[in-house]
Amino acid sequence: MSGPETPPPADRAAPHKRQPKGRTTPPKAMPAHRSELDGGGGFVTLAAVTGAHGVQGEVRLKLFTDDPAGLRAHPAFEAAGRSLSLTAIRPGPNGAVARFAEIRDRTAAEGLRGVPLRVARSDLPPLEDGEYYHADLIGLDCHSPDGDVLGRIVAVENFGAGDVIEIERPDGKRAMAPMTPAAVPEWNEKRLVVDPAFLV
Repeated sequence: MSGPETPPPADRAAPHKRQPKGRTTPPKAMPAHRSELDGGGGFVTLAAVTGAHGVQGEVRLKLFTDDPAGLRAHPAFEAAGRSLSLTAIRPGPNGAVARFAEIRDRTAAEGLRGVPLRVARSDLPPLEDGEYYHADLIGLDCHSPDGDVLGRIVAVENFGAGDVIEIERPDGKRAMAPMTPAAVPEWNEKRLVVDPAFLV
């Protein structure tokens, strides 16, 4: 199998990093959230297929790593019960464009729409202090600095200016806050402390 048609692989899948006050250990809770952030079964989702690109079997990807280098470090991915071998990847609109050896035409590529691309957690290097994967945050409870329950994280997005957590409030409504030290001054593997002033 030929290697990806990109620069040499990165040393590791790119995690997300920030250094809030009170950081002690990397979060480990990974409840499933929709298909793209399913962390169940000891897997971590690094991307999800959003559709076909062209007619030669390439696919568009939504990334849950900082850049495509996070995928180049993994030659194969678990994808809805099958293994896909990465042969090429490059930056693309809103994510990346990738080619897999098993996907040879647009019809096959379209059939992957919505499928998460996962790797075993054991295949990833240990996280350094302050680093996390999106899947680590999903399902964690959020409290205010005064101890009030704010809700539970149901999604992590990145619109280009850094990670943003989406919180489902106890009344079912949703709010968002940036994953920054000012907005999230403390967090661990069980919960986050979120300053309500940053909720929108």
